[in-house]
Amino acid sequence: MNSSGLPHPVDAPPPGRDEVFEIRTTFPRQDQALACAERLVRERFAACVQVDGPITSVYHWEGTVETTEEFRCTCKTSRRRAPDCTAAILGLHGYRTPELIVTETRATPAYAAWVRSSVEG
Repeated sequence: MNSSGLPHPVDAPPPGRDEVFEIRTTFPRQDQALACAERLVRERFAACVQVDGPITSVYHWEGTVETTEEFRCTCKTSRRRAPDCTAAILGLHGYRTPELIVTETRATPAYAAWVRSSVEG
C-alpha cells in the first residue's frame, strides 16, 4: 500500500477485496438524473451515485454533430450488483442509445467493503 492507502499495482489484493464497479450514464435533465440516482440507491443497486452537471456533450448522431447539455451519473456498485444496476438504468432511461459505461476500479479496502455492504446487505 502507498501512503494514501491505495494498493500498488504489484501488491494489489486479489480481485474482490478492493474492487468497485463504476457505472456512468447521462440524462438530458437534472431531475431525471436525480430520480435515477435516488432509485438506484434506494433499491440498493448502487451504494452511491454522484450527479454532475450540467456538462456539454459533443457527439455524432444520425449523420450530424450534436452538442447537448446533459447531467452525468456516476454510480458505485459491486461486481455482483453491476448487472442489476445497468438493467435498472436502462429501464429508467429515455434515450434510444444511452451512454452506459461500466468500469472495474480499485478502491481502499474499507471503501470497497462499504460499497459491497451497501448493495449486498
